Amino acid sequence: MSLTATARSIPGTLRQEVVIDGKHRLITDEPRSLGGHGRGPAPHELFPAALAACISTTLVMYARTKGWELGDLAVDVDFDHHSIPRRFEIDVRLSGDLTQAQLLRLEKVARSCPLRRSLAAGIDFSETIERREAARGRKPVATGGVR
Repeated sequence: MSLTATARSIPGTLRQEVVIDGKHRLITDEPRSLGGHGRGPAPHELFPAALAACISTTLVMYARTKGWELGDLAVDVDFDHHSIPRRFEIDVRLSGDLTQAQLLRLEKVARSCPLRRSLAAGIDFSETIERREAARGRKPVATGGVR
């Protein structure tokens, strides 16, 4: 299964319109301190957000299959994007009446979310950059290998 994300620069700004698999759209921007307008998350801010959502979703899906009530579930991901190697600190909080054995199982399930598995497996990058003639009314956009 392949997923495609396409970012198109909004001329005159640091905002990007991102389209995911041709279905979902979101806007990223940089903070004012970096020349943006702060009208959306910065791209690097999506990284810990995606991991938090992936862990939360994985836990909910697993609990549904077991008939477990998680109660209020929150996943905080603190991403240190300055450290080498990069570091994620993950804090999962839930209010359901669960046994110690269930909590241990959920801890293992949280570590198995697809995004975390992808990161742990390592990532290989392949990129190209090419010049294309602009479509009518649009300026050329460097795609960085994303088509």
